[in-house]
Amino acid sequence: MILQAHLHSLCLLMLYLATGYGQEGKFSGPLKPMTFSIYEGQEPSQIIFQFKANPPAVTFELTGETDNIFMIEREGLLYCTRALDRETRSTHNLQVAALDANGIIVEGPVPITIEVKDINDNRPMFLQSKYEGSVRQNSRPGKPFLYVNATDLDDPATPNGQLYYQIVIQLPMINNVMYFQINNKTGAISLTREGKFRGALVGLSRSEKGSLVCLFQRHFLFPSPLLLTGSQELNPAKNPSYNLVISVKDMGGQSENSFSDTTSVDIIVTENIWKAPKPVEMVENSTDPHPIKITQVRWNDPGARYSLVDKEKLPRFPFSIDQEGDIYVTQPLDREEKDAYVFYAVAKDEYGKPLSYPLEIHVKVKDINDNPPTCPSPVTVFEVQENERLGNSIGTLTAHDRDEENTANSFLNYRIVEQTPKLPMDGLFLIQTYAGMLQLAKQSLKKQDTPQYNLTIEVSDKDFKTLCFVQINIIDINDQIPIFEKSDYGNLTLAEDTNVGSTILTIQATDADEPFTGSSKILYHIKKGDSEGRLGVDTDPHTNTGYVIIKKPLDFETAAVSNIVFKAENPEPLVFGVTYNASSFAKFTLIVTDVNEAPQFSQHVFQAKVSEDVAIGTKVGNVTAKDPEGLDISYSLRGDARGWLKIDHVTGEIFSVAPLDREAGSPYRVQVVATEVGGSSLSSVSEFHLILMDVNDNPPRLAKDYTGLFFCHPLSAPGSLIFEATDDDQHLFRGPHFTFSLGSGSLQNDWEVSKINGTHARLSTRHTDFEEREYVVLIRINDGGRPPLEGIVSLPVTFCSCVEGSCFRPAGRQTGIPTVGMAVGILLTTLLVIGIILAVVFIRIKKDKGKDNVESAQASEVKPLRS
Repeated sequence: MILQAHLHSLCLLMLYLATGYGQEGKFSGPLKPMTFSIYEGQEPSQIIFQFKANPPAVTFELTGETDNIFMIEREGLLYCTRALDRETRSTHNLQVAALDANGIIVEGPVPITIEVKDINDNRPMFLQSKYEGSVRQNSRPGKPFLYVNATDLDDPATPNGQLYYQIVIQLPMINNVMYFQINNKTGAISLTREGKFRGALVGLSRSEKGSLVCLFQRHFLFPSPLLLTGSQELNPAKNPSYNLVISVKDMGGQSENSFSDTTSVDIIVTENIWKAPKPVEMVENSTDPHPIKITQVRWNDPGARYSLVDKEKLPRFPFSIDQEGDIYVTQPLDREEKDAYVFYAVAKDEYGKPLSYPLEIHVKVKDINDNPPTCPSPVTVFEVQENERLGNSIGTLTAHDRDEENTANSFLNYRIVEQTPKLPMDGLFLIQTYAGMLQLAKQSLKKQDTPQYNLTIEVSDKDFKTLCFVQINIIDINDQIPIFEKSDYGNLTLAEDTNVGSTILTIQATDADEPFTGSSKILYHIKKGDSEGRLGVDTDPHTNTGYVIIKKPLDFETAAVSNIVFKAENPEPLVFGVTYNASSFAKFTLIVTDVNEAPQFSQHVFQAKVSEDVAIGTKVGNVTAKDPEGLDISYSLRGDARGWLKIDHVTGEIFSVAPLDREAGSPYRVQVVATEVGGSSLSSVSEFHLILMDVNDNPPRLAKDYTGLFFCHPLSAPGSLIFEATDDDQHLFRGPHFTFSLGSGSLQNDWEVSKINGTHARLSTRHTDFEEREYVVLIRINDGGRPPLEGIVSLPVTFCSCVEGSCFRPAGRQTGIPTVGMAVGILLTTLLVIGIILAVVFIRIKKDKGKDNVESAQASEVKPLRS
């Protein structure tokens, strides 16, 4: 650029002149062979040279590769009219001749060569915007596995066209190690040695690294196992792919004014060579000596023990593997018996343990032509109408070949070899050679000539031939239309709740064509009166009787009376000139009677969403139902266990009648009953779900009972206790975020509270000078809600003597418990009362006994003596 600026300052003239005679460059001179070097991209009208004419020459002529760029004046001034482009033409070969006044050449022509010198006006461009490659784990450093290529239209012999490749980005970049390097000139990408051994050398000095590597190379002639196993940085299990951003610069990459381009390189890191081989193809019924090697597998290291596992548990497994990993087929295969095999190759160590996952082996059995064509049945039967037109298809004979489909082995040809009878002539039929389709060849058939033809057809593949037999039955043409037995089936009255699937009417039409053919088969279609498709007609194929059935529920409200029109048709088209008329149509009138139906809700479940703090009397939702008969509807609620809601009996609007509480239950579910007013008072039920959105209406509290908190007295150092807070409001996403502080300023000298997270805090002592007793610490907890709520909770903390880490509280007199003296007095009083009661009871018993003895004596004195 600096050079160009200087050249531009020299009156926009750039001249490098070298004559064929080694003369120094000049701006003018005699006519002789010359070579000029001019930079491309210069401004036009640049003077190149002034040729001098020698008498009798008076003018000059320019010829050659001028490209309408180079011109010469009569006086010999050679110049260019526009800027040169080296990439368009690098050398212009011109001829200049001197002419006399008559235009005759008197000198020359002499060759003039214009060399266009390159400037850096083209950027390098990669041949691909994205490259893809792969490298195996532990590949040799410095061995290229991928090349990137760029081109530059500038002169490659100058710095303008000299390219410099460089890796700009490696992703991922692990431990700040570059695993890949690029040859700056060739674009060859390979692994770096630092990347391979980096993992094992981390933490060592440079001299230690060098000594360790030299030690293993000198004594063991290979890198240390520690280096190899500890340096698995390029590990496909950890990073299966890498992405490089490669830049290319011209000017050899040495100039800050160079042009550049970038490309992306995706590199897949491949693992070991233990991988499944490509699917194998084996020709069936091979006569070569068996076993035959078909493929191979290899473990990464020698000494592996190989075996095969039959995935399909076949009774005959025709494969084996040797201890080199070579896989053999042990006997001929039959594709028609089995066309593919899938089994596994396993590599184990000397202890019988698998070295890696099994490899799946696929073997496809290739077909040979070892099966003849087979006929679809002993006799294939077709039917053809009398009036069938020439060329029409009669049917297709489809033979089969057990050989592989879509190959020459199963490609079949068809040929008619015999027609029986040959009436009225032979060759009435032809068959398409490859498709097997039979056609009429000469004339239409007549049943009175013969009702049946038999054809013998040769079916062949490239090696085999088979004879198939075809029977063609001539059937009557469809020249008779179906005729209904009666045109009007009268009126039919049905309730609208008649079951779907019920048969409601039987209709009958007859056809005089040949029975049990497409010409006489009758299909019934409803043409008018049933736009909703509520009815259908099933046909008995043996009797052509039509059974009218209900396909969809009848509806009095939308179709109380329907005039139904049937049409009887054949599946076969009528012959030309015959058309369906009124005889093929019949009708009946369907009268649907009303059945009282329950109201119908517009939805099975109605759902609404409100805030739990809405005012009493707020509308929270509405439901809608309709009665099919058009009766008015009355709404009511069922299952309003909390008495929160009421419903407008006429409109179905639902209102709150009590404070709502999300914490008590959300969603709140009730049933809505719609009852018809009048009629049979039928009703139906729908669900109403009210989702209550939370508001902050519950102050924080302790998450559990914290009685029993204690510190061992005396304290040897300040201690702390952890407690948890909660509240009953809904917490989305982040959960609660409580703040904690002491509930009284007087506690600040003894206690402090610090927040652990949104729900937990730590209560700590500020000193160790506490009495041996219980302290009640008030804690203020704020939930930070909208509006914020706070609660003051009490934490009872006891300072007590400890025995083996547990609080020991000696027994002492407590309020309400008597002293020992009082207890003795109470005991003596109790015993005295019991003694008095016993004495009274004893005296009373004794007195009653004496009275009984007196009465007994008096009775014995008046008792008469027995004789």
